[in-house]
Amino acid sequence: MPIITAADENGGATMVLSPREGDNHWQPEPANGYISVRVAPKLIDMEHPIGLGTQTLPPGGFVREHAHDQNEEVLHFISGTGTAIVDGVEHAITPGTTIFVGKNRRHKFINTGSVELHWMWLIVPNGLEDFFEAIGRRKVEGGEDPTPFPRPENVLEIERRTVFAAGSEKV
Repeated sequence: MPIITAADENGGATMVLSPREGDNHWQPEPANGYISVRVAPKLIDMEHPIGLGTQTLPPGGFVREHAHDQNEEVLHFISGTGTAIVDGVEHAITPGTTIFVGKNRRHKFINTGSVELHWMWLIVPNGLEDFFEAIGRRKVEGGEDPTPFPRPENVLEIERRTVFAAGSEKV
């Protein structure tokens, strides 16, 4: 159970999550793998709306190329290896790699290694967590891995109402 303290005379709330907590969802093809939303306005009251979580891709999985027109994103890679393609330029991903992606910068991540690629993401303002929940399937401790499964048929509408720039669906 997360530990949450409400705002007090100091003006802020606190939340502490264990590694198994969070808002967790399996992700559809082509990413497969799973995400864990760790911080978001629906989880804790906050003054500045941010979203923070982790994503894990199996070998061969990838996050298709896309852009965010209203959001800036930071990704910090924790384990595994892969390739990041940012505005058409390839960059090697190894543990410790950090990438800042500004508004309207196209980006894609590919697990080219033989083990899971795992990273932490931060998006400002938040909203990515709504996309993950809408396209994913709830991940429960001890439950079966349902991947691979297809993206929902209305994925383009989901992208338009969350954090994706117009034209992201073209790739």
